[in-house]
Amino acid sequence: MSTATPSGDTGSRPIDEALTCPPGPSASVADVTDPLAPLLDLADVAAAMQQAGEAVDAALRHRALRRHGGLVAAEVSLHAAVASAALEGATHDIADVRAGTVTDPLLQGALRAAQAVTGLTDQWGRAPRQVLARLHMLAGRGVVAEDELGRPTADPMIAGRLDALAALVTGGTRVPPAVLAAVVHGELLALRPFAGPSGVVARAAARLVLVSAGLDPRGVIAIEVGHQQREPEYVGAAGAFATGTPDGLRSWLRHYAAALSAGADQLTVIADDVLART
Repeated sequence: MSTATPSGDTGSRPIDEALTCPPGPSASVADVTDPLAPLLDLADVAAAMQQAGEAVDAALRHRALRRHGGLVAAEVSLHAAVASAALEGATHDIADVRAGTVTDPLLQGALRAAQAVTGLTDQWGRAPRQVLARLHMLAGRGVVAEDELGRPTADPMIAGRLDALAALVTGGTRVPPAVLAAVVHGELLALRPFAGPSGVVARAAARLVLVSAGLDPRGVIAIEVGHQQREPEYVGAAGAFATGTPDGLRSWLRHYAAALSAGADQLTVIADDVLART
């Protein structure tokens, strides 16, 4: 398994308060303090996230999305899946994958997970733990035992942290979508709650945040490619996030913003190519 999906120390960490005691979905701003809001106070994080959001907005205005949106989305999904599989240790040439000659079950699972994202968007906001189980069933088929598919570890600590993460997703925070996506992604990488390709699940879940929250409503920002392009940084920053320290969180959030910008750049490359071929 690739070290790009590190297993961090899941003991007591400064971020644990947000991930174990988030406000419920019915809580109002007047009643509670947003548990993730302090992340935006970390040096350079808010500016990096704003810059990444502007890059996404610019990429989403590409004219190919108006004329050939389906083709662009399909190509982005392909690139995202190939990158996610590579980060999990299964590297394949994208031309071979496009031609349908790659039967590697991990790659096939990444393809299934990537293709399922837009169809799971509505359910994600209501029942994220069920969606995570579904993503694992898609990603893990042929990779892990049948009786492990969709079933997180029975460790009570991990179950509690998944519940806390679900509470954030279902209304426990109002931070920008990219910040919540980064937290979901980083926490799932640190916990590795599922057998086998937990990293594929983490990256698909983070994409679901971006889609469901409206930053990338069509699911066409290839952020997985951004992570792969910066793989050493991705691995190091994910490990830093797992420590829960302010510096570790800042490192991960800044990486996430950079990967998001790179994903926006990749959309432009893909969209230009689609226009050239149609």
